[in-house]
Amino acid sequence: MSAPVDVVAVLRAIGDELRPGGAACPCHGVVAALCPARPAPGKGTAAPDVFTLDATGVARLIDHTLLKPEATPAQVRELCREARDHGFAAVCVNPLWVRTCAEELGGTATAVASVAGFPLGASVPDVKAAEAARAVEDGAREVDMVLSVGALKAGDHRLVERDVAAVVDACRPRGALVKVIIEAALLTDEEKARACAIARLAGAAFVKTSTGFGPGGATTGDVALMRRVVGPGVGVKAAGGIRDWAAARAMVAAGASRIGTSAGPKILAGAKAT
Repeated sequence: MSAPVDVVAVLRAIGDELRPGGAACPCHGVVAALCPARPAPGKGTAAPDVFTLDATGVARLIDHTLLKPEATPAQVRELCREARDHGFAAVCVNPLWVRTCAEELGGTATAVASVAGFPLGASVPDVKAAEAARAVEDGAREVDMVLSVGALKAGDHRLVERDVAAVVDACRPRGALVKVIIEAALLTDEEKARACAIARLAGAAFVKTSTGFGPGGATTGDVALMRRVVGPGVGVKAAGGIRDWAAARAMVAAGASRIGTSAGPKILAGAKAT
């Protein structure tokens, strides 16, 4: 078993590299913007207490997701109907379906989320930014982008930051939130920590475990590590393989503040039954 990641050391190293000379926090000695105790107002949130969640609270954790390439208009509309009926936080769809979902969910509290650089993360930053901007123009209020996994593994942290910041900047004019998918199953624990630190520094609202198209999905260990890195002010979205309330509850207990799943109604039913 590998040694636990020294999160503070990772935060210090990323801050020194990307914000050299920046003021350090007194509690951890890392660049203030990366202090794990510092909230980030207006962005993601800390995980709720699973023991106090009612059915409405569980529903507001769920991004009801349909990202299969073979999704049809009828299936997308059914996704929206389920999300509307249950009060889910968002639907998450490919860019082609954003306008349809925005029309279906207009006037409700359920947001439309879309994706950029999905599922590989290997597009150049300006292409991801353009994809995100178009999704927001079409009605998306959240964009789940895949960071450049290869650049991260190569240690090109400036490219990774530029990649995320380009999407954040594209979404900012209309107030859309950005979730950064790190595809944790492809990374070492230290790489996961670096990815989350860079995402926070670049202005992301959430970090997210997986695309659902990679070699593995969410784990409680990854969620806990990601929460340790980003602190209470940035959201952590667990996605990939979460199909029932027991699994979703375990992710929330580990630190997740959003659950990405295609099994939203089943998870909510399970929560109501407990």
